[in-house]
Amino acid sequence: MAIKKRKVKLDGSVTTVPAPDFSFSPNDSLAQMIVDLWVDDDYRAAVLKRKPDGTPTDEAAALAQVSLAARGFYLDCATVITEDEYDADYTAGPTEIVFVLPDAERVTPRAGQSLLDTARLLMATTPNGI
Repeated sequence: MAIKKRKVKLDGSVTTVPAPDFSFSPNDSLAQMIVDLWVDDDYRAAVLKRKPDGTPTDEAAALAQVSLAARGFYLDCATVITEDEYDADYTAGPTEIVFVLPDAERVTPRAGQSLLDTARLLMATTPNGI
C-alpha cells in the first residue's frame, strides 16, 4: 500500500514508483483541519469529491490547496485522499502532494471533549496523514 507517482523514463515511457511515506510532526493547524473534515460533512464531501475516473475534481484540489494555505502550507498541487484510496495505491501526478485523512470511524467523540489530541495522534500514525 502506498501513494504512487507517475514518472517518465528516459525513453519517454511512463511508469509509477512508490512515493515515500512520511509523518509530519503533529501540528495544531493540520490537526484542526482533520477535526474540521471529520465534523463537517459538506467540507469533507467537497475536498474528497472525485471525477468518474477516481481522480480529484478541480474544485476538490483547489479547496485542499486553499485549506492548506490557510494553515501556512503553500503547495502548487495538494490533494486530500481517504485511507481507502491510500490502501488502493493512489497514483499522484508529478507535482501533486498527497495528504491522507485519517478515518473518522476510528474516533469515538464524546460531548464536550476536544478531538484535537486524537487528530494529532492519528496524523502521526497515518502514513502521509494530515
